[in-house]
Amino acid sequence: MTDRGGGLGELLAHDGVTEVWRVAETVRRPVRPFTATVHAFLGRLRSQGIDFVPEPLGYDDDGREVLSFVEGDVPTDLLPDAVWAEGVLVALAGLIRRLHDAAEGWLPPVDAAWGSIPGQQHVAVPALFDRPELVAHQDYCPGNVVFRSGLPAAVIDFDLARPTSRVADCVNAMYWWVPLLEPSDRRPAARDLDAGHRLRVFADAYGMSAAQRAEVVPVACQRARNTGVTMAAAAAADPTFNRWWTGGLGERTARSEQWITGYAGSLEAQLT
Repeated sequence: MTDRGGGLGELLAHDGVTEVWRVAETVRRPVRPFTATVHAFLGRLRSQGIDFVPEPLGYDDDGREVLSFVEGDVPTDLLPDAVWAEGVLVALAGLIRRLHDAAEGWLPPVDAAWGSIPGQQHVAVPALFDRPELVAHQDYCPGNVVFRSGLPAAVIDFDLARPTSRVADCVNAMYWWVPLLEPSDRRPAARDLDAGHRLRVFADAYGMSAAQRAEVVPVACQRARNTGVTMAAAAAADPTFNRWWTGGLGERTARSEQWITGYAGSLEAQLT
């Protein structure tokens, strides 16, 4: 099946990294070295009753991967004010807890390959955990969370899924949805949000233990430091990441690190 220019498909995304096409009730994307591993992981989740992730459907005649299309609204560039409601945090934390529970105990294929951002193989950063506990999504940016009736209902784009810990995966979601950003870099509707309170809302909805709560802020601080290193390397290695980095991402990343480090004590007190 040929979709490009033939009127048989709809281009859903083309951000300079990859093209995503919709064909009827499926999504088609280029195959990457980690595609088979992601399909195996999605198959595991689906077999555990997780129906809010794409179903892997093999490959088409053009050599692209085929996934089921997930219905709903994806907030990307212009986030509506409603996404900052506490109910959104509660719903997303619940989805992630179900993903984690379904993934626990899954052994990746012996030839598993994992996706990464450009340049990441050339830098070394401290790990966010002592040992991996499970494979998880690791990229809950707004473009990867599908909303229905105003709440998160599905998660898509598992390109950066990899072995990690429950807390490290949750911190990725917290960064985007608490958000863990310097207030001036947040959307206007999110600038006055109480980040410590929202961390606790997420942790409560996920069902975090006291030990997990104690890890959240230290992991978030280390993640912020790591992000500055890895994104700078990505900018040096890839024109698209360089455009994002020089277009303001570099400054926002530095401000985020300074902000979360400076408020770590307050955040920990409210969370624990």
